[in-house]
Amino acid sequence: QVQLVESGGGLVQAGGSLRLSCAASGSIFRINAMGWYRQAPGKQRELVAQFTSGSGSTNYADFVKGRFTISKDNAKNTVYLQMNSLKPEDTGVYYCSCNVDYYSGGVRRGYDAWGQGTQVTVSS
Repeated sequence: QVQLVESGGGLVQAGGSLRLSCAASGSIFRINAMGWYRQAPGKQRELVAQFTSGSGSTNYADFVKGRFTISKDNAKNTVYLQMNSLKPEDTGVYYCSCNVDYYSGGVRRGYDAWGQGTQVTVSS
C-alpha cells in the first residue's frame, strides 16, 4: 500500500501565498506521476499540476499558470506546490495524488493513491 501525507493548507488573504507538501511512503517501486488536484464546493475535482516521470513533463492547469509552481524531491518521494497570488476562486480542498508501480507476489502492479486532502481558503 501507498500512503500520501499532505500538509500546508490554511487560510490566507487574496494575493497571499501558501506552500503545500505531499510525501509518499509504502511499497513503491517507481512513481510514474505525482501531483495535485483540487475540488471546490459544488464542483468536480480538477487537475492543478502534475509531474509525469516517463516523459519528464510538468503539466499545469491554465488557471494556475504563472502563479503556482510544482516541485519535487525524488529522494524523499515528496512533491510541493508553491501557490502565489492566491485568489478567492482558488479556495477548495487540495488533494495529492500519485500513480506508482509496486511488486506484489513477484508481479509488478500499478496503483493510484490519494491523500486525505488539505483545505485551502482564500479570503477576499
